[in-house]
Amino acid sequence: MAYEFKLPDLGEGLTEGEISRWLVQEGQQIAEDDPLVEIATDKTTVEIPSPAGGVVSKILVGEGEVVPVGTVLVVIGGHPAEVAPSAHDFGREPAAARTRPAHVGTRATNIRATPLVRRVASELGVNLDEVKGTGPQGRITEEDVRGITASAAAKPQPSERREPIRGVKRQMFEHLSRAHREIPPVTWVEECDFTGVDTKRLLALVLKAVAESLQEFPELNARVDGNELVYLEHYDIGVAVQTEQGLVVPVVRGCDSRSPDELDADVKRLAEAAQAGSLTPEELRGGTFTVTSAGKSAGLFTTPLVNHPQVAILGVYRIAERPVVRDAEVVVRTMGNVSVTFDHRVIDGKRAADFGLAVIARLES
Repeated sequence: MAYEFKLPDLGEGLTEGEISRWLVQEGQQIAEDDPLVEIATDKTTVEIPSPAGGVVSKILVGEGEVVPVGTVLVVIGGHPAEVAPSAHDFGREPAAARTRPAHVGTRATNIRATPLVRRVASELGVNLDEVKGTGPQGRITEEDVRGITASAAAKPQPSERREPIRGVKRQMFEHLSRAHREIPPVTWVEECDFTGVDTKRLLALVLKAVAESLQEFPELNARVDGNELVYLEHYDIGVAVQTEQGLVVPVVRGCDSRSPDELDADVKRLAEAAQAGSLTPEELRGGTFTVTSAGKSAGLFTTPLVNHPQVAILGVYRIAERPVVRDAEVVVRTMGNVSVTFDHRVIDGKRAADFGLAVIARLES
């Protein structure tokens, strides 16, 4: 009996996912729990194991396509001729799925090509509709695709390069677009004297100061849910980490109850996992507030975007020695700027400023 595998609900309110990479091919024999597919969401990329064993009869969604939860992705078992055509074979409505441009491949019923060949076509910008297959029963081979590329290379090409926005970059693209579209942000900024701060543990100390200050200003430790502001009574703070694949925000749990040493160890562990691409979905879910710092690249000040559906984000910028006035004298102190960007629909400017000053006071003390 054929088993239809549908895009599962990956939690955290996610309604869709991108087929990042197929780990099987049509006609391949697989066992239960064998790696099946990589799904990219707005949180991370997750490897999904096969829930059933058998022959991969039909792959219904191509790599790079974005489909809603519940969409049938692949049929395992049965016979390809017995598999009913899907909406994918005849073209979905625009609201149901968003595909890459035609050059990254197609799944029209007259196209015979493995997922590997489709991926090669995507990478090389080849439209499979225009390729004549030389394999068995007209199947398009990798050599057919590369041959098209070689022919095209002999022709003059414009001085540009195009590539689809995929994976983490696509998730960041859509997530930040929504944040910019829906949230009216206001940013408050002030100097902080970091002279007495152990900068080797900077993020851990900032997380501790933020968590303690959020208890005084609970409207910043909240999230928007429709027409309601949900106040959260736990302090799980996301830390923005820039990786080669894009921006990710792993979450440090229990920042109010753990010591700076414990927080420092967790920050380092999560940062290493982010760079290695090994963060789990759980490590990216449920943040109540976000802290961002780009270290030496941070500059004097930037304007962060609020991490929707949260309502505020705190930024820490370049820390360096500066001349400042203390007791009517010019002295050299280790200074840096701290910002609070907040959703002005739900937070007043004075409350956001008072929160930022509370964080600074804790760091300076």
